[in-house]
Amino acid sequence: MTKWSPNSWRSKPIAQVPEYPDAQALAEVEGRLATFPPLVFAGEARKLKKQLAAVSEGKAFLLQGGDCAESFAEHGADNIRDFFRVFLQMSAVLTFAGRQPVVKVGRIAGQFAKPRSSGTETRGEATLPSYRGDIINGIDFDEKSRLPDPQRQEMAYRQSAATLNLLRAFAQGGYANLENVHQWMLGFVSNSPQGALYQEIADRISETIAFMRAIGITPESHAALRETDFYTSHEALLLGYEEALTRVDSTSGDWYSTSGHMIWIGDRTRQPDHAHIEYCRGVKNPIGLKCGPSITDDGLLQLIDLLNPENEAGRLTLIARFGHDKVGEHLPRLIRAVEREGRKVVWSCDPMHGNTISAPSGYKTRPFERIMSEVESFFDIHRAEGSYPGGVHVEMTGKNVTECTGGARAITSDDLHDRYHTHCDPRLNADQAIELAFLVAEKLRENQRVEAPQAAAE
Repeated sequence: MTKWSPNSWRSKPIAQVPEYPDAQALAEVEGRLATFPPLVFAGEARKLKKQLAAVSEGKAFLLQGGDCAESFAEHGADNIRDFFRVFLQMSAVLTFAGRQPVVKVGRIAGQFAKPRSSGTETRGEATLPSYRGDIINGIDFDEKSRLPDPQRQEMAYRQSAATLNLLRAFAQGGYANLENVHQWMLGFVSNSPQGALYQEIADRISETIAFMRAIGITPESHAALRETDFYTSHEALLLGYEEALTRVDSTSGDWYSTSGHMIWIGDRTRQPDHAHIEYCRGVKNPIGLKCGPSITDDGLLQLIDLLNPENEAGRLTLIARFGHDKVGEHLPRLIRAVEREGRKVVWSCDPMHGNTISAPSGYKTRPFERIMSEVESFFDIHRAEGSYPGGVHVEMTGKNVTECTGGARAITSDDLHDRYHTHCDPRLNADQAIELAFLVAEKLRENQRVEAPQAAAE
């Protein structure tokens, strides 16, 4: 294998690359980015890897979620706060139900670039480059907007820095206080049409918080009740941007991507001899790998060997995204192949990307019942195979948009136009995201009920 460097990917074939009209302007932007401060630090990425190692050993659970694609237009403190608030509620439910730590990783502060099935889009007589995310071009369907503009990379960097600054303040400054989170959750339960289904878990959390306060364990006296670890992640798609933010850690001499704590490789860019695998194999961050129906057993093992040759726990998360009707066909064979070879991985379920349909109203949507069906199958398959269902990976927002049909409020195809705001794929709204967390919590509790007698017998 050739020696790795931050730019060794440039000698490899590459998919999903935008065509910039001005190579000199692109090089100048990348050169400036290389002088900018890192967005995250190597020590933080190592801490995340250690926590993901606990997930791979069945001692923690991964919650990864956020926007399909961040946008410049919707950037603001309120949107970041609303997302973080919902994410904390999901985490609290999962922590309590699973009786173990939840590793919190957002699709945020860097999730700007999107792969596309076609390089062009045609409307009527006009054909223009496809929208590839705000870091590359604009969403408006006109020639100027759709022209890839390298200046957008600097805008994405600055927005990521501002987002990270606020997230760090929220995570460590008291906003993550468990008692606050629980009060928000009680509001959800009381307002949900199916709130009675979630009342039991909510009541048990209330009793636990009251008991802890009675014996002197309060947010004021214990930092763990008012602070939390929160990490960022995104798809490492635009490799020039990633290269510019790749830095040597002065304490270890290792290379890290400093654009986010965790980066992942999409299902369209996981060719073993191509640029995206080449780049990701050399940085020491935790890496995610999207696994769709086309991946073979041997192909997956080859990619695991490339990305995690030392079989390091916490290094690699396999993000299964098959669709509710295909997960039963593909996931068991992959689990068996990985288990047979003794590979240490985190198994996570992406129930979004395989369940996208066109609604009768013409909008792209994802039926909530299909999303839940894939999550339930994911847990059931792992239980049958004797492996650990380590996490979920969802596209979501803190706003009550109408992009995915179904859920407790029964959004229909005719409702989609009300608040359909996504720049790319449909997202779970705030209520649907918390509802999903309660349903995942039930699966975690089911697993514990099955495992408890087995542990006692041993």
